[in-house]
Amino acid sequence: MLLFIFFYRIIAYECCPGYEKVPGVKGCPAALPLSNIYETLGVVEAATTQIYSEKANLKPEIEGPGSFTIFAPSNEAWKALPAEILDALVSNVNIELLNALRYHMVDRRLLTDELKHGITIPSMYQNLDIHVHHYPNGIVTVNCARLIKADHHATNGVVHVIDKVITAVTNNIAQVVDTEDSLETLRAAVAASQLIDILESEDKQYTLLAPTNEAFEKVSPETLNRILGDPEALKDLLNHHLLNNAQCSEAIIAGSSIETVEGTPVEVGCHGDELTLNGKAIISKKDILATNGVVHFVDELLIPDSAKTLSELGKDSVASIVIDLFSQAGLGSHLSVDERVTVIAPHNNAFKDGAPNIDKDMTNLLQNHIIKDQLSSKYLYHGQVLETVGGKKLRVFVYRNALCIENSCIDAHDKKGRYGTMFIVDKLLTPPSGNVMDVLKADNRFSLLVAAIQSAGLTETLNREGTFTVFAPTDEAFRALPRAELNRLLGNAKELSNLLKYHIGEEILVGGSVSQLVRVKSLQGGKLEASSKNSTLHVNKQRVSEADLMATNGVVHAISTMLQPPSKKSQERGDELSDAGLDILRQAAAYSKVNFRKQRRQIAYLYFHAIFIQDSHIILVESNYKNWQISNSYVNLA
Repeated sequence: MLLFIFFYRIIAYECCPGYEKVPGVKGCPAALPLSNIYETLGVVEAATTQIYSEKANLKPEIEGPGSFTIFAPSNEAWKALPAEILDALVSNVNIELLNALRYHMVDRRLLTDELKHGITIPSMYQNLDIHVHHYPNGIVTVNCARLIKADHHATNGVVHVIDKVITAVTNNIAQVVDTEDSLETLRAAVAASQLIDILESEDKQYTLLAPTNEAFEKVSPETLNRILGDPEALKDLLNHHLLNNAQCSEAIIAGSSIETVEGTPVEVGCHGDELTLNGKAIISKKDILATNGVVHFVDELLIPDSAKTLSELGKDSVASIVIDLFSQAGLGSHLSVDERVTVIAPHNNAFKDGAPNIDKDMTNLLQNHIIKDQLSSKYLYHGQVLETVGGKKLRVFVYRNALCIENSCIDAHDKKGRYGTMFIVDKLLTPPSGNVMDVLKADNRFSLLVAAIQSAGLTETLNREGTFTVFAPTDEAFRALPRAELNRLLGNAKELSNLLKYHIGEEILVGGSVSQLVRVKSLQGGKLEASSKNSTLHVNKQRVSEADLMATNGVVHAISTMLQPPSKKSQERGDELSDAGLDILRQAAAYSKVNFRKQRRQIAYLYFHAIFIQDSHIILVESNYKNWQISNSYVNLA
């Protein structure tokens, strides 16, 4: 048995106030004759205001001749008043209630197009001002009460229905802070920061997100005392709670960003019916209107980056792991005192395989992630050299779509703290260690390449100052070549040099800079095409097995396949291995960093590199670690 449940939404249509239906005709085409303000209050569903007007003896005035505007609280607005306030009003209708109603009135007709943002209008209660805000999104408020039904004409004026009962405003923002017991700590902070002049000024409208005593108590004493004792940090803290205009809660749109006087925005959202700031529902009291703005109470302190140390800045960021590593390595003092530094902070994603152990090498590496100056990434330039607290010199590389320091590329906006700046980067950086030839010689994978470079006469080139990118074929890449081709290469220094030059780019290209196809001119003259696939560097569509071996004059990327220039010149025949070829193999064995037994295994594995054809037999060249000789081994081709 199947049970189907259907849900229906019923939409009811009703006529706008002042119009009525005509039988047999769509819509509400019939306009009712205008009535006076008192009767119009009933038409626009402000019956409670109508009733209270009669009780307070205001009815004759709003029924009679004249020209008035009344901002009439809705029925729900009266119900929302605290019981003690409502009781006080209705228990003294001839004074309190009458004065309250007359504060909602203006002695002339005002339509919404005349309600300009920031104006004040004298009310009919002792000429006390009503404060109008007309926001870009079309929302209009009076004393932060929103107009929910506007521009309803009456014979003697106009009625606007609002969603709150409004009260007279006499205090400026400074006086609001001074009279609230829950803002005692804020009062002391304002006095220490000399912000009082702004909060008293009537020249401009502000919004104060006023942190309560509870908000200050949630901050660690160490952080709070540091900020309160630092005039610059305190000024930034308080200015981060101050908005440049009066922002009533009714006009705040969820998902918007509101700029503070300090210069950085706060993000406004919503959680259910509650407004949130930076994702948290911390506004505890809204819309305390002042003569020069509006105050909202917040129960958490909004500490801007500019008031934080680098350590505080990083703990709640996407670089929290490396901040903890700095602390473990005993380098936390650089991040928590008044030292002007820039931290190169790898994103937490760089440690997806787990954080490294802190040993001497890691401590030295982390030292070289701290630069001896507070920098801004937008002022970095190509070729700039930065000095670290570890004593290393780091280079800046500026690409079309990337900004990198050595092999670490900046992937987020700077986070600027009180004394230092944090660059969020994609990986731990590798300071350069030696030139390109030093890097190749230190790595067993490149023994054949080193020998080939020397044989081709390129050693001096790669030892000198420059900006090289070497896509370095490993020994495996050499072994993968067809025997005849390898034999020809080893026997032809010119062809070998041409091939090797095609593996060397004329500029430094680190892996993180390649997000799309990049063409780099090689020393051979042809173009190398670098690209990224699945976050892995490729060259000429061949995968780079290890990227970013940094050198003082370039960068080395290991590849397992030999790259071929776009066009090959006619090759010389090289059936027999030349003396130069034998020298390359001898040198390759010499540069290998393995023990004697492993040397013999490697060289024996290379036996097929030294072959030639004689009388239909393949003659194999064997070697021991000292001499090369023709073996008795052969293969009959007949």
